[in-house]
Amino acid sequence: MLSPDYPPNHPLFPRPRIGVLLMNLGTPDSADTRAVRRYLAEFLSDPRVVEIPKLLWQPILRGAILTTRPKKSAHAYQQVWTEAGSPLAAVTRAQAAALKDAFGADVLVDWAMRYGNPAIGDRLRAMKEAGCERILLAPLYPQYCAATTATANDKAFGALATMRWQPAIRTLPPYYDDPAYIDALARSVTAGLATLDFAPDAIVASFHGMPQRTLELGDPYHCHCRKTARLLGEALGRPLTVAFQSRFGRAKWLEPATDTTLEALAAAGTRKVAILAPGFSADCLETLEELAIRGRESFIAAGGTHFAYLPCLNDSDAGIAMLRGLLARELEGWIRAA
Repeated sequence: MLSPDYPPNHPLFPRPRIGVLLMNLGTPDSADTRAVRRYLAEFLSDPRVVEIPKLLWQPILRGAILTTRPKKSAHAYQQVWTEAGSPLAAVTRAQAAALKDAFGADVLVDWAMRYGNPAIGDRLRAMKEAGCERILLAPLYPQYCAATTATANDKAFGALATMRWQPAIRTLPPYYDDPAYIDALARSVTAGLATLDFAPDAIVASFHGMPQRTLELGDPYHCHCRKTARLLGEALGRPLTVAFQSRFGRAKWLEPATDTTLEALAAAGTRKVAILAPGFSADCLETLEELAIRGRESFIAAGGTHFAYLPCLNDSDAGIAMLRGLLARELEGWIRAA
């Protein structure tokens, strides 16, 4: 038997590592209808996303929705798909790569998707096999929502439940009002506005929508979005028009809706608009197709003349510096003790 004083850096006992797992929503494996149907089936079967009893919801999902929606969604994905795959996957991969050496040789940074690939459970097991005895789960959602932050953590905890020897776990908290996040947004928006050939009459902050019921049940998401917009407006020195996009189904959703807001602005005489999506850490279908393409069409059709979509933080210098700071704060103690 080996002595308790056996050297900790001996090859048989390699130095324990720390893992940082960046987690985002998800994406189909390709932009064809079959892959999109598979992705939507997983996404819309999550009880955190659709809070309707399974016996009532699944027949609807497997019937009308999955027989009609995948083709329409596939067309939307095809408009924004890149050589590196979906924008969301490409950006999240780039974020992980940019943070690879940010915390030292003993810290492994990886990425995963809640729905689709690479799967959260697969990457957690890979981290464990690589010697990570402590893992920071980092859902890249600035504003907390049960349908985003919580379900990503749920998936990770489900994978941990299958492990006999679990690593220690921390989770990145929401950072909707963190000064570093607001500052990164303000610098990004300011830089984006400087590239335009027009001065916008209004700046719209579009957040992903959620059913009104989630707010009534106590989800803080709506409040987090409103505070982000207020703080960003203060940093920019001008108020932002807040709206919520991506309505789905017949239930009442958070308002005002982004599409109707853009149309109302144009109808009221606002001719020049810039729009951003401060609830997204990476550009994706909802920003590049829904806002940059369809949002523009709605605004121009309603009488607007100038429209600009300002990109997310993505893997920009400001965005990576902000993430590095947030993650380093959550790794305090672990890095010193490792």
